[in-house]
Amino acid sequence: MAGTAPNVTGPRAAVEASAARPPTSNAARPVVGTRAGLVAGERVDGVAVFRGIPYTRPPVGPLRFASPRPPRPWRGVREAVRPAPACWQAPLPNRPSPRSGEGALHANVWTPDTRGSRPVLVYVHGGGWATGSGSLPTYDATRLACRGDLVVVTFDYRLGVFGFGLHESLADHETGEFANWGLQDQRALLSWVHENAAAFGGDPGNVTLCGTSAGAASVWQLACLPQTRGLIRRIVPISPSHALAPATSLTREDARTVHETLARSLGTTVPGLRDVPANSLGDAWHRLFAGPPDSRIVGSGRWYRGPVVDGRTMPAHAHDLPTVDLPVMSVHTRTEGSFYTGPASPQPAPAPNGPHSLRRAVLDVLRLVSPAADTDLADTCVGAYREVASRAGLREDPRSLWTEIWGDLMFRHHTVRFAERHARLGTTPWYAMEFAHPARPPHFGTPHEATSPFLFGTHRRPPFASVFGDGPVERLLSDLLVDAVAAFARTSCPRTPALAHWPPFTPHGPSLLVLGGTSTADVVVPDYPQLRIWDLVGRVPRS
Repeated sequence: MAGTAPNVTGPRAAVEASAARPPTSNAARPVVGTRAGLVAGERVDGVAVFRGIPYTRPPVGPLRFASPRPPRPWRGVREAVRPAPACWQAPLPNRPSPRSGEGALHANVWTPDTRGSRPVLVYVHGGGWATGSGSLPTYDATRLACRGDLVVVTFDYRLGVFGFGLHESLADHETGEFANWGLQDQRALLSWVHENAAAFGGDPGNVTLCGTSAGAASVWQLACLPQTRGLIRRIVPISPSHALAPATSLTREDARTVHETLARSLGTTVPGLRDVPANSLGDAWHRLFAGPPDSRIVGSGRWYRGPVVDGRTMPAHAHDLPTVDLPVMSVHTRTEGSFYTGPASPQPAPAPNGPHSLRRAVLDVLRLVSPAADTDLADTCVGAYREVASRAGLREDPRSLWTEIWGDLMFRHHTVRFAERHARLGTTPWYAMEFAHPARPPHFGTPHEATSPFLFGTHRRPPFASVFGDGPVERLLSDLLVDAVAAFARTSCPRTPALAHWPPFTPHGPSLLVLGGTSTADVVVPDYPQLRIWDLVGRVPRS
């Protein structure tokens, strides 16, 4: 499998022998031996931190669009105290972009002690399969590793045109794979963790895979792959929006069209795209998807361009695959959509202020998943959400209704319906959480991605403290979330002394843990009557 180190002799064998010896460390410079060589980290608040460790060879030149290769071994001790650049990505409106480059495939590790055999938590960052990095300050895992007594791994994977798409002319001569290079990177990272976890004080047989948004969708796909069996013990998908054409994935045919169009526009062939400068290729990809979805040369990939079904790296869409045979702890936020309708939206649009602009805004969202949607369907959706809001005593203003529709259509419907399906068909426990701590004005609700600063304990840092707060309530919620995830990573059950009455999910009984909101933690009956509208319009899976 790609990412698995081959048998070697000579200098490489000496490096691997050093990895088998007990790691050396002192108060200032923890040093461990990985399969590729020694790395020196630093101690931060009692945690050993290693940043920027290569887990594959740089995917540049002839390795662009190739399956990941094991990292080249190095001699001596490699410094691992600075974050590596993120994988290449275009700037995102309203958000600072990390330093990026094409050759970045690195892992970061936090461990309370390089001795021992702790549970390992691998975190897959989100960003619509196009932006983000495991090295962002949000994902500094110092507190998570310390309080949870976990080995935590974050990492980068190929994004955008470099990470997702499909074309048979790009088939790797060793593996035969020709699609979803970012998913291949994620799979290689799991192999790297399996080979190296013990060096960092982790148990390679006890790996929990966690991710948010696009990262959560990737978690589900990875959990369904035969190649990862034995590499993952359980999963924590947080607010997934599963890759599904036409909204969040290209069809196989459209992916071919995109690569062929890129090649023609850049004066080369599809295999020749390996030789195009990274900025030129990335910019051409973004130009191809600029403008309204109806004006583009392909009909799919209308919102994001995630993994494409190729039968190998992505065997099928998530709803067409059997439910996972691993324990699951799923999390969604109370107001997923306010990430997109609030003041820091990555896709800014004016908030509707009346019935006509609300209809237009809702129609724009509907057409991401159903291009044939019309004003009658938009009115039906608005009416259904207004009725639910009225019965529940919730806000009925245009922005609030638009926010709820956006969040449910793209995120909460997936999470709830997958949980219900698992309750019917699954053989493993599924625990469900709604995170409900509200953001501060001018932000509102509990936005998509609000969970990450609390899971990592970085809500205390600017600029997160100004959005989510850093008082006793916020610190308690962060501790409760960390403790639940750590307990789940240790035992496949997230119950803790503070959350002792949290049962596995069932659609008809008290089983949804609501963390934050009007009280600290309540177990309630999962009740989302508004989601029925998405079943009627064909959103999958259905109830």
